Amino acid sequence: MDNSSGVGVIDKAALVLDALEAGPTTLAQLVAATGLARPTVHRLALALVHHRLVARDMQGRFVLGSRLVELASAAGEDRLIAAAGPILVQLRDATGESAQIFRRQGDSRVCVASAERPVGLRDTIPVGTQLTMKAGSAAQVLVAWEDHDRLLEGLNQARFTPTVLAGVRRRGWAQSLGEREPGVASVSAPVRGPSGRVIAAVSISGPIERLTRQPGRQHAEVVCNAGRLLTEALRKGND
Repeated sequence: MDNSSGVGVIDKAALVLDALEAGPTTLAQLVAATGLARPTVHRLALALVHHRLVARDMQGRFVLGSRLVELASAAGEDRLIAAAGPILVQLRDATGESAQIFRRQGDSRVCVASAERPVGLRDTIPVGTQLTMKAGSAAQVLVAWEDHDRLLEGLNQARFTPTVLAGVRRRGWAQSLGEREPGVASVSAPVRGPSGRVIAAVSISGPIERLTRQPGRQHAEVVCNAGRLLTEALRKGND
């Protein structure tokens, strides 16, 4: 499909923004992802930084900028969060555990929506909470489908291994036992954007005593179904 608008500079800027959807990206990775000349990519990226559509992280990599969040909020166009409410409530009620959606933001993952377990022992993760990308089933999901360079970067000092991530890709879901926090278990599945990229992880979490030491065996199917529903909502919203 030809995505050209006929306005070259806009089309090229859009290629840069599309490439950043997957997370922090070096200039070399941007060049490879867009197919544009290095000087062109560098000039466009810096111009987008000037307008806060793109930002730089602590390692100097390019990431999507805060202005995009502001614009999405103002326009009410964040379809993932808009679709999340009833799907997370359904997931919470089906599993009896707190449910969350995480997006990657730089070197962290951020809870952008949640449905808390109303009573009893729970793993409370309020919206806006930033957690590590180096541990937990949601982090596994957000790293597992990255390209080779980002995958290696994500594994650096991580609590999970290449074998674990290979299993995540094969099964289509992840689980963790005390990986992020002692005594806490979780199960996560991918949410894909219209382009097919993994843009978020939907999760349930709670005490190991309740989820057991094999939480995926009991809950993977319903968590994966929530991921599919969210993916479908994003696809329909893009039609």
